[in-house]
Amino acid sequence: MAAHQRSGAAKERRGRQHQERTDTTVPSSSRRWRPWGDAGKCGACGPGYPSPLEAMKGPREQLLYLPCIYQNTGISIPDFLATVDVDPKSPRYCQVIHRLPMPNVGDELHHSGWNACSSCHSDPTKSRNFLILPSLISSRIYIVDVGTDPRAPKLHKVVEAEELARKGNAAFPHTSHCLGSGEILISCLGDPDGNGKGTFILLDGETFEVKGNWEKGGKIPNLGYDFWYQPRHNVLLSTEWGVPKILAQGFDPRDVEKGHYGRRINVWDWSGRRLVQELDLGSGSIPLEIRFLHDPSAAQGFVGCALSGQIQRFHRNSEGKWEAEKVIEVPSKKVQGWLLPEMPGLITDILISLDDRFLYFSNWIHGDVRQYNISDPKNPKLVGQVFVGGSISKGGAVTVLEDQELQDQPEPCVIQGKQIPGGPQMLQLSLDGRRLYVSTSLFSAWDRQFYPGLIKEGSVLLQLDVDTERGGLAVNPEFLLDFGKEPGGPCLAHEMRYPGGDCTSDIWL
Repeated sequence: MAAHQRSGAAKERRGRQHQERTDTTVPSSSRRWRPWGDAGKCGACGPGYPSPLEAMKGPREQLLYLPCIYQNTGISIPDFLATVDVDPKSPRYCQVIHRLPMPNVGDELHHSGWNACSSCHSDPTKSRNFLILPSLISSRIYIVDVGTDPRAPKLHKVVEAEELARKGNAAFPHTSHCLGSGEILISCLGDPDGNGKGTFILLDGETFEVKGNWEKGGKIPNLGYDFWYQPRHNVLLSTEWGVPKILAQGFDPRDVEKGHYGRRINVWDWSGRRLVQELDLGSGSIPLEIRFLHDPSAAQGFVGCALSGQIQRFHRNSEGKWEAEKVIEVPSKKVQGWLLPEMPGLITDILISLDDRFLYFSNWIHGDVRQYNISDPKNPKLVGQVFVGGSISKGGAVTVLEDQELQDQPEPCVIQGKQIPGGPQMLQLSLDGRRLYVSTSLFSAWDRQFYPGLIKEGSVLLQLDVDTERGGLAVNPEFLLDFGKEPGGPCLAHEMRYPGGDCTSDIWL
């Protein structure tokens, strides 16, 4: 195991050997949490779980859904939704068991969400049976039936880009979250002409028709991307990536200086649906994924800033205003043989364990996944780190000249004889917090620019073992899913979802 990998998780794996979890007790460090009302007393319940801690006791994941992309690969066939068997007792463990091709070419499937989740847990008339698949380039939204047969999803409906444009002057849909009302809220990056516009659209939760914009007038941010909402605090927070027609061409640092990339957390009044505050995180920050703590009473969380390499903690102050402060910074490395003389980590995904103990994030360019103890959210402590790909491995084209963190360049990550292409990107944590899944594709135009080998070889899906007691990450050498071996040719797999929900899809109210 490489020196940069923490050993605790490896020891835990050897003792566990991927057996089904039988211990459903809550970690002692999480007992500070209070039960939330009568959440555990629901007689007839809707989807998900009454609380994050109850979700941690849920069954081990057996299936994963991943959108797989052919955009910019030179293979002109539709993207597809892959169903992956992740049950270690199954004869098809770590294999794609079903592929659902979309009816169109050039969509660029990206993120996904649900028609209903734990936000509807108190409503027994709701069920989690449709996966919402926005397309980042074509602006279509696919509604996929995963309830009839979870192992073989089928297409239910296509919401065409024209409907988003006509009813909301919106395009480039990204993040999808289900609401307690039963509606589906989707953030968008821009307008139909490819200009930046941080707007939202609402879908009817039964018919999946576009109802119009979520916001009710007032100022609209120039850029959009991810969002999280929390009605208890009457707030929705959204982030900013970049102007769609600019970022779709690849990354040019000069576009940052021109203001084509984001720098703000936008604060919305939840009930009034209006922008009320803007938190400026600085030029060149590019805040992407944003996560509240799962405890719905907590008025704080974290956002990953891709280009500045910072994790910012946001919180509500004593006067009711929202603030942000830097709590983690990944220093850039001075290099040669790369696009720029200084290489950022490029934080592209973050998530928080359901007990709010650990924060995880990926540095797509540097190549490491990190685990921080956030028991004190103001002072996160690094407790786990492992390199799985990236641009600074030994033997590659890049030479690191100055590094504030590492004494030496990491060894290449090789699993089952394959050197991992690309860098760690999307993350998904098991409900119990013991397994972290990692995919390696960011966005096809950027994959092609930063990791051309990824286009030729296809991306991979990995699994990291997590030490949930002391902290620590280690690569599971028995788990490797190579999307370079797909029947249609190498493809780019992106975000992961479990049929029963997860720590990035479900919001507790």
